[in-house]
Amino acid sequence: MIASIRGEVLGAGAGWVVILVGGLGLRVEVPTGRLIGVSVGERLALHTSLIVREDSLTLFGFETIDELEVFGHLLAVSGVGPRSALGVLSTMTPAEIAVAVEAEDEKPFKKVSGIGPKTAKLLAVSLAGKVTSLAYGRAGGVAEADTGGSRGGVEARASDNVEQALVGLGYAESQAVQAVQDALESGAPEQEAGLLRAALALLQAPRPQSRGAVSGAGR
Repeated sequence: MIASIRGEVLGAGAGWVVILVGGLGLRVEVPTGRLIGVSVGERLALHTSLIVREDSLTLFGFETIDELEVFGHLLAVSGVGPRSALGVLSTMTPAEIAVAVEAEDEKPFKKVSGIGPKTAKLLAVSLAGKVTSLAYGRAGGVAEADTGGSRGGVEARASDNVEQALVGLGYAESQAVQAVQDALESGAPEQEAGLLRAALALLQAPRPQSRGAVSGAGR
């Protein structure tokens, strides 16, 4: 098992790098767009996972332990192979994946090339409880543990964290702020997970047509 590599970059392209290790140039598949600015001659360290097949040995590399961990969880989902897992990590950060899973929202996964509706839904369900810490605690997460303070401060922190999570999922900041406010006013729980689900439900609910729009359409 090759757990990590470090060496000089011999070449790089979209989704791959070649690193000089012990006189050998090792090609490593990486998430597209993650290693922006990597140039030939500089030194690079990656956490790696070696996938062994009957006809190939493929090395997948990641800059962070979080990415490597999520890659492993993705591979454990039925129907998700190494290339599909790499595609997910090319499109979403570990924190974004965790937020989508926490909210049971499969829509972000549908944006990944090669991931169909059924697999997207399976990802949102199968990863539940496995990546939650990436959304609200560890490096790259959208929130830090509360260290004390008034109840009002805790509520404000939860609202801010959920707003950041929604922005990370692609919603405009104004939409995120309004959704969180509406969710709280409608009685949503003040804890981050419950508040996030409630805010997402409001954002995804179909908007009623105005009377003027309906009348205009009927003319």
